[in-house]
Amino acid sequence: ETGPQIVIAEKPLSPIEKGLAAPGLLAHIIVSKYEDHNPLHRLERILGRHDIQISRSTTCDWMAQCAEVLRPLYHIMVTEVLASRVLHTDDTPVDVLDRQLPGTTKTGRFWVYVGDADHPQVVFAYTPSRSRDGPMGFLKGWGKEDRGYLQADAFGGYDGIYRGEAGGKVTEVACWSHCRRKLYEARTSDAATSTQALAYIRLLYDVEDQAKALAATEADPAARRQKLVAERLCLRQEFSVPRLQQFKAWLESRQIAHGGPVLPKSPMGLAIAYALNQWDALCIYTSAGELAIDNNVSERALRRIAVGRSNWGFMGSDNGGHTAAVLFSFVATCERHHVNPFTYLRDVLTRIAGHSRNR
Repeated sequence: ETGPQIVIAEKPLSPIEKGLAAPGLLAHIIVSKYEDHNPLHRLERILGRHDIQISRSTTCDWMAQCAEVLRPLYHIMVTEVLASRVLHTDDTPVDVLDRQLPGTTKTGRFWVYVGDADHPQVVFAYTPSRSRDGPMGFLKGWGKEDRGYLQADAFGGYDGIYRGEAGGKVTEVACWSHCRRKLYEARTSDAATSTQALAYIRLLYDVEDQAKALAATEADPAARRQKLVAERLCLRQEFSVPRLQQFKAWLESRQIAHGGPVLPKSPMGLAIAYALNQWDALCIYTSAGELAIDNNVSERALRRIAVGRSNWGFMGSDNGGHTAAVLFSFVATCERHHVNPFTYLRDVLTRIAGHSRNR
């Protein structure tokens, strides 16, 4: 027989090598910053009120390490998004501390890529600038096997993708929400033309609402989606196509070159020119029921960046931008799937800690 012995329990696995933070704490900080928009210095004060002393430099390191641990899953999400036939994208600026000029900031860029209904992932990417290299690099080879549809604004950086320079066959789909906004903002220079133009666009959206109402009668989500696609195509061909033809003729008639009263350099003239220059891309949505009339889904996804900017203000570095892109992708995709991001991330970080590196 042996006497009493002191037994030390095995230390739980941590997703961060040699780290003290448990998965629950890491998940809490990720969600607090990237879903609830609390900057790390504010979280430092919140935890301090509970007598938990964790500096923001420590939590910043934790976020970078979590992003690195989660990166293999992030790459799978990217692959899934790029399997979409229809892809929505948009971008938004963010201030980033410039290490070469202390005390100043430069402008970085967050891009969002929203997969279609069969590939429901939301992926963010960060680039140090708004050059065409961002979307060109991300979408390299996309649409190679089958024609893809890219719905975005009129940013010229996408033109190379539409021309096939990224190695794929991609069709441009423009956004009626962007077009409507320009016509609405021009109301101060020509209220009558703006009002009538918005009325035409309202008729186009009425068709979309009608299709949604017909599809809503299906209880099963998959059947509802299938019916929505079918109803959209049918109703658009019957109603939207002739209304678009009328709208185009009316827009042209307003231009001074066709005897209309709108000067080409006026706000309304520029708004009309934007619509007519984008016309083919604005009308392409009527050719396929799975296409949306606008790009609002990606604008909604980027809203979390806009709300976050008013709280955390800027990124500390380009590396911080890349970290944020990975973690934003997880909380945004959780939201799309109606999954609690804290529960999901705590589960993943718990299991990934015990997952073999070679698997």
